[in-house]
This record gives sequence, C-alpha cells and structure tokens, in this order.
Amino acid sequence: MFKGSIVAIVTPFKEGRVDEKKLRDLIEFQIKSGTSGIVPCGTTGESATLSFDEHERVIEITIEQVKKRVPVIAGTGSNSTEEAIMLTRHAAQAGADASLQVSPYYNRPTQKGLYEHFKTIADNVNIPIILYNIASRTGVNIEPETIARLASDCKNIVGVKEASGSLDQMSRIKALCGAGFDLLSGDDSLTLPVLSIGGAGVISVVANIVPRDVADLVAEFEKGNLKKAQELHYKLLPLIKSAFIETNPIPLKAAMGLLGMCEPDLRLPMSAMLPENVEKLKKALKDYGLLK
Repeated sequence: MFKGSIVAIVTPFKEGRVDEKKLRDLIEFQIKSGTSGIVPCGTTGESATLSFDEHERVIEITIEQVKKRVPVIAGTGSNSTEEAIMLTRHAAQAGADASLQVSPYYNRPTQKGLYEHFKTIADNVNIPIILYNIASRTGVNIEPETIARLASDCKNIVGVKEASGSLDQMSRIKALCGAGFDLLSGDDSLTLPVLSIGGAGVISVVANIVPRDVADLVAEFEKGNLKKAQELHYKLLPLIKSAFIETNPIPLKAAMGLLGMCEPDLRLPMSAMLPENVEKLKKALKDYGLLK
C-alpha cells in the first residue's frame, strides 16, 4: 500500500513560527522530484515542539498542497493513547491517507501495553496505520511478535517504519507478517538492505535535500538494476552520515539553510550545530556536489 521513497519532511520555521509558504514550496519540490509520499509531523518535522494547533495546521497544509498526488502519512503518535486518537481523528477528517504511530516514549510500556495502545487507536480511527519503531528515541522496542499480532488483529495496521537498525528483527517481521504488510526502512543507510529482504521502501530524512537520488535508488532496485541501486547507495552514504552527525534534524536543517532551501531555525531544546560539525557537514555537501 505504501512504498517507494517517502520523505519525513521538515517543518520550516521563520522568526519562531511555522513558515507555511516555505512548507508548501518544499512539498512541491518533493513531488516534482519523484517522492512517493509525504510524512508531516514526524521526528524530522520536530513534532515534539509543535503546539496542538501547529501540529494540526502542518498536517492540513500538507494535505491541501499535495492534492492527492501522493499519499500523506500524518505523524499523529503520542505517549498518551487518548492524545494519539485525537490527533489521528483530526488527520483523518482533514484527508490524510494514513497515520504514522510512534511507540509511546518515556512511559516505556510492556509489550502488552504496546499492543493495547496501538489496538485501541486502530479501533477508534478509520485510516490505515503505520507503526513507527524507534527504540533509540522511545526507550522501548516493538517486538516482531507484537507487530505480527497487531497486523493480524487490526485490519488497518498495514505496515511499520522500522528504525531498530536490526536487519534480523526486520526479517522476522517480514516472516511473521507476510507479503501484505509494508516494511519501510526508518534508517537511510539501510534502505538498500531493507529492500533486499522484502521491504517496500523508506521513510527518509536525507530525501529532504536529495529526493531524486533516494527515489531513484528504490526505483532502480525495483526494476532489478541492482548495480545502479548499489551505486546510489554508496553515493548517498557519506551524505547520510553527515546528516546524523548530531541529533536529527539539527544537521538536516543546517544543510537546508546552507543550500537556501529554508531557514535553519530549530526549536529548543534542539540547538544549532557545533562549528566543527558544520565544517564536516559543508565538506559532505561539497563532495556530493550540492555546495560550491
């Protein structure tokens, strides 16, 4: 259902407010560059520091601007089940094609708690749900058996964005959930390996700045052109490494500022990059041919 290069789009800020015009411009850039879907209000979109009004408005703008040309997968997860339901219902009413549901952070629920959390959301909304497993941020891993149980019991839980970094775990998910369940890479550096084990695509950070190359990597793999996909994989790797030299989306926003794509503004507690890391980022952008 959901495949290809899907961008976890940044939320551009200007003078402390969401820059709505720039967000629309970035969405157009993504669609023209072959991106297969847009995820607003994810980790990269700094959802943690958006107010409820801003969160809802960013999703509304994205849906308005996309105009059904590609799927919009709205980030509407929370560590409060009721809050996640509220945000997801709004996204559904606004016209989102699906919801991205991060595992509850800070609470550190058990696997039973994770199952009940996601099932309760699924039972109370009417759009497809993609689980988001990123234990490095949330403190809890959604085990493959829990994912499989949710996929079996909830017809609208249709996939997972896997950012565990474990190909073994992702292989177990594919084996347990079957071909109809979408496995999406949550790590740019693992896009090609995930495709090789049956993944459907990637929810990408680096696609914010090089959407065509990420889209082409997935497309070339799907066409059976492994050599070309490998070339793109190794071309992208140094840029991907630089994009995570500090916590995402700090380097990405800095890169987009350097490239004139949007202001590099962040919201505290995210802060500007260390000068020595800015130099490393600049070198990666120059080596890639993005910066002179």
